[in-house]
Amino acid sequence: MTSELVVDVQPKEVSIALLEDKSLVELQSEGRNISFSVGNMYLGRIKKLMPGLNACFVDVGYEKDAFLHYLDLGPQFNSLEKYVKQTLSDKKKLAPITKATMLPDLDKDGTIANLVKVGQEVVVQIVKEPISTKGPRLTSEISFAGRYLVLIPFNDKVSVSQKIKSGEERARLKQLLMSIKPKNFGVIVRTVAEGKRVAELDGELKVLLKHWEESITKVQKATKFPTLIYEETSRAVALLRDLFNPSFENIFVNNEAVYNEIRDYVALIAPERENLVKLYKGQLPLYDNFGITKQIKSSFGKTISYKSGAYLIIEHTEALHVVDVNSGNRTKNANGQEGNALEVNLGAADELARQLRLRDMGGIIVIDFIDMNEAENRQKLYERMCANMQKDRARHNILPLSKFGLMQITRQRVRPAMDVNTLETCPTCFGKGTIKSSILFTDTLESKIEYLVYKLKIKKFSLHIHPYIAAYVNQGLVSLKRKWQIKYGLGIKIIPNQKLAFLEYIFYDSNGEEIDMKEEFEIK
Repeated sequence: MTSELVVDVQPKEVSIALLEDKSLVELQSEGRNISFSVGNMYLGRIKKLMPGLNACFVDVGYEKDAFLHYLDLGPQFNSLEKYVKQTLSDKKKLAPITKATMLPDLDKDGTIANLVKVGQEVVVQIVKEPISTKGPRLTSEISFAGRYLVLIPFNDKVSVSQKIKSGEERARLKQLLMSIKPKNFGVIVRTVAEGKRVAELDGELKVLLKHWEESITKVQKATKFPTLIYEETSRAVALLRDLFNPSFENIFVNNEAVYNEIRDYVALIAPERENLVKLYKGQLPLYDNFGITKQIKSSFGKTISYKSGAYLIIEHTEALHVVDVNSGNRTKNANGQEGNALEVNLGAADELARQLRLRDMGGIIVIDFIDMNEAENRQKLYERMCANMQKDRARHNILPLSKFGLMQITRQRVRPAMDVNTLETCPTCFGKGTIKSSILFTDTLESKIEYLVYKLKIKKFSLHIHPYIAAYVNQGLVSLKRKWQIKYGLGIKIIPNQKLAFLEYIFYDSNGEEIDMKEEFEIK
């Protein structure tokens, strides 16, 4: 299996697509002005105690206060809080953590009201993004994640991933980290560290320690609350950190700054693979070039077709996600109804595993498969689903089919499910239901071009239009495009864009910034 990462950087958002054998399996999109990401750390202030819930609400700058439960304070909360108070009180000298006094662990049956008070400053880390009506979920057991290691301040233990099966390798890694880590720091060794040399692990440990030093320095200099003290690496780098493996063939980026950022990171973790990061300079939109736009249009929405007429119906509710499997108008299987049901269900299991990753669906997922009478077939379906979900990085649990033919899956939810609306609002009537004669559309475009060139004095720009319209504009020896270039200058570029609706258009200047030329009042 080959993997490719495609990073599409737009003025307002960054979107990242993971392709496995050219098939879209993960899609993440984040506004460039959004700062509430899992892994970010804040020096927050406690706003309200909730003794009944044994929790408190903390102000971290979000419109809804974040939730911090007593059990999420971490065993060494007292040690961390004492160090934070000391750091805030002395703005000139920063005491090293290696000399900090470790206090006894928290009692598991304690109450939050005895530990903190309203107005108190606390260092917290986001473990779950705001979802629906809920604010972020927090922890005070802070950690800094790298590719091979996770660094945990105020913890002296070294833990090794259970997925490393070799006892000899586990002992080697544990002994190695015990010898190089500073005092009062704990380390979790991740699975990908198996077989790595001491120089690689020591290099990453130093990077993580530097993150800690920079964060605590921001705490010391804090003058307002809340304050962001550590920002998780950009979404592109964070995703790459967790996904990077030898099967990666290419990483395509269409923005030079993000390209340099990703290239630097790859050079740090795998110097021999640095050249797989490539800067995309093509005229076509990045996602259109790799066939991702079409996959997005066909993979989201309520109805998903997947095999020989079979399809899934996916409904999202506040409490859970419900999936219905339908055989549609597919031809009958030679093995009768049972064979037909098994074939449709196995195909549904393949598509559903992809959909869970693609939409990042979390919480409870209930799937209504087509009924099968034979226990052997039901077991086959369960095993197929388990095998498909092994590629999923989110923690999950799958139950065998119930007697009603339902399968229940729980999947870790740390951010809202990705939901792309594939229905297109008519760009020419703005929902009114009446439009100008479509044969006059190119006349409208020409009037816009004339306005840009003669009134706004913009000589170089690109016009993005639907591929069908682009084909019409480009057809013939003396095409419409050529006539426009002769009349208004050679700075006009026509770009087919699959994201656009049939009679939609967008103008971009030479810097890639959108020129807003849409006017609703022009529709008569």
